[in-house]
Amino acid sequence: MTPAELAARFAARAAAADRAGALPEADVADLRASGYLRLASPATFGGANAPLRSVVEAQTTLAAGSASSALVAAMTLMLTGNARDVDAWSDERERLYELVRGGALLNAVASEPALGSPSHGGLPATELRSGRDRCTLHGHKTWATGGAHLTHLLVLARDGDSAVQVLVRNHAPGVRWQRTWGDGLSLRASDSHDVAFDGVAVEPSDVLRLRPGPKVRNVWFTLLLAATYLGSAVAAREALVAHARERVPSALGHPIAELPALRRGVGELQVMMHTALATLHDAAAGWDARRDGADADAEIAKVVCVDVATRVTEGALRLAGGVGLGRGLALERHFRDARAGFAHPPGVDAVYERQAALLFDGPTP
Repeated sequence: MTPAELAARFAARAAAADRAGALPEADVADLRASGYLRLASPATFGGANAPLRSVVEAQTTLAAGSASSALVAAMTLMLTGNARDVDAWSDERERLYELVRGGALLNAVASEPALGSPSHGGLPATELRSGRDRCTLHGHKTWATGGAHLTHLLVLARDGDSAVQVLVRNHAPGVRWQRTWGDGLSLRASDSHDVAFDGVAVEPSDVLRLRPGPKVRNVWFTLLLAATYLGSAVAAREALVAHARERVPSALGHPIAELPALRRGVGELQVMMHTALATLHDAAAGWDARRDGADADAEIAKVVCVDVATRVTEGALRLAGGVGLGRGLALERHFRDARAGFAHPPGVDAVYERQAALLFDGPTP
């Protein structure tokens, strides 16, 4: 199943999923059956070994069908893609690939009520405790996208004075989901609920102690997020164009697509979209080629794509007029979903600060 075919299936269920505030089981089943989750895995593990440039293009297409379901898919891909490309994962990557080959749906859960996102530093309150004969996991995570549909979670936890990732099987004894998502502004069908760990038993082999070394930002995470939110803008643009071709007011006598003001407005949206897509694809290709500064380019692409997604979805609403406020064109859903992009790291201020530091201070040795 191609990303476009998968997106069409998602789109047919997206409105009902948004109203219900729940991730459709059928979307998860389609993700597993299609092979989409194995795009970044090596061929020896049943994957496509696709470069990031190809995966972000597929992700943009998928998100045009449902940004919520595409975000869930991105969480598995950002783990397998990053593991493939970053040396720190050399001792653990095959285990991830085997899980995904077996149909696993993964997410790395890190954010907490007090800590927020760990991207700004700090150790999590979630703790790995060592007992006489076993280790147990205790804590509370927020925004665990995928929710109960996940098969495994990579949980960021404190182990003494250091942080580790712990591989936890979902629904193991002590894993408790709290329905905290589904009626907010954006991504209502992403099942981004809270999860608690009440003394979950942890085997020593499930503590993933990644090799130390220079901290490398997960570029896969950054660019797959950028692609997801840009997918909402693609969907809004397409919905507006289809509506403008079909809408023939009785007082006008011809489609509103012929109105000069609307055509100019749509052209402006298209120019913004072209710029964002070019920035996204160039950043992904730069990472594939290991271009110097590729991680910084990825952050810029995320800022550009989220900004364009919010502007294009709002612009589509304005051009559609009052009809865009209803659910018929889905413009209001695309408008809402695009607004979640700012909440993911890196934030705009952090990116601006790093770019200024490069200009004033030069690259860090």
